[in-house]
Amino acid sequence: MTTRHDAQDNAEMWDNRELGASEEHAEAVNPSLAAEFDDMMELQAISIRLQKSLLNNLKTIAAHHQIGYQPMVMVRDLLTRFAEAEMKKILIDQLNKIDEAQRDREKTVPVTEFIEDLRNQA
Repeated sequence: MTTRHDAQDNAEMWDNRELGASEEHAEAVNPSLAAEFDDMMELQAISIRLQKSLLNNLKTIAAHHQIGYQPMVMVRDLLTRFAEAEMKKILIDQLNKIDEAQRDREKTVPVTEFIEDLRNQA
């Protein structure tokens, strides 16, 4: 039975390229299959360079949460969380503007009605 400790050790071995780095076990993925997978998962490949200290922090965070550290998966997760949080902020800001406009409109309703009554009286 594999323990959490064993899994973490294996994850570190993958990260350190002790596992999975030999060319004899590597096989190129068919480009059309890779493209189909990317399309299906709505993925776009990018290249990113990160500070070593940031990568070390990500590894610490992963270890704290007892999850394997895989830079691309973790960075994708972090970017997804950040993007969702920022989208929520944008939506809340827009809702606040709508609410403020509604309050302003409500403040002017009596004035608008007063002016309309004056026009009707004329």
